Amino acid sequence: MEGSTQYRPDLGSVVVGVDGSDTALAAALWAAAEAARRDSTLHIFYAADTADGVFYLSAEIIERVHREGRDLLELTAATVSGRFPTLHVTTEYSRRDPVSGLHRVGAKYGMTVVGHRGLGGFESLMLGSVGLRIAAAATTPVIVVRGGEDLAESGVVLAAVRDEYDFECARRAAREAELRKATLHLLTVWRVPRHAGTDVTMLADVNEFAGRHVRGLKSVADRVGEEFPALTVNTDAEKSVSVASVLVEASRRADLLVLGGRRSPGYFGPTLGRTTHSLLHHAHCPVELIPRHDEERGSDGA
Repeated sequence: MEGSTQYRPDLGSVVVGVDGSDTALAAALWAAAEAARRDSTLHIFYAADTADGVFYLSAEIIERVHREGRDLLELTAATVSGRFPTLHVTTEYSRRDPVSGLHRVGAKYGMTVVGHRGLGGFESLMLGSVGLRIAAAATTPVIVVRGGEDLAESGVVLAAVRDEYDFECARRAAREAELRKATLHLLTVWRVPRHAGTDVTMLADVNEFAGRHVRGLKSVADRVGEEFPALTVNTDAEKSVSVASVLVEASRRADLLVLGGRRSPGYFGPTLGRTTHSLLHHAHCPVELIPRHDEERGSDGA
């Protein structure tokens, strides 16, 4: 019906960074599925980091790196196209470092996807240093793909809500849930000091803090419900001595965890809050980080 179309946030196209690792290939396939859901383009990006190499690398080594990088892009594109034959796929080779390169193309295409670990570092579940730097300084959404590509779908998109200023984060999560025909689960968690139960004054402060979280959650849920009337939205409020542990556990039952990124106060340069850092390392599903610039309103290190 004319005039009845609801506004939806423009999610943009998808760029994925690859480096030859298995986790990067898994991220590329996940990003391809995401681009297909959006009916948009997948842009595969490889950064050789040789721009400054002319000062200490031989011409033969630089040429080999360039050749291997272009071969990797071609192979990744062919693998993605084999799985998603109708998807529009483009590739880009860069001599720049991967962090600045992905920030540039992410700003151009709308969203950046990376694997949870690259070629370097320990063989563990930890996010690599490149992924951390991309997430910490990004000005556009970043998704860190955690878990395997064949994870069973739960039909749930989880969004972490701290207060009413997380509406844009929840709105983004609602759009992701709508694309997946999934349920949106809005979860707020407030931290309770371990000794709060023995101090009446502190307990009253905790209860007031909890009340602010619940009111913020309701405000966000009401606004999301108005904009996405056909979407099933569930809300949940919990208290814990560890916000991160609750969200990590909840991520077991989600296809995607969306949260607003905050940078820790008191540090120079881009840094991630404690909760965000923990989720990027330990969540059981892909994590979408939405840049949020409201540090002046106060932060608990999330």
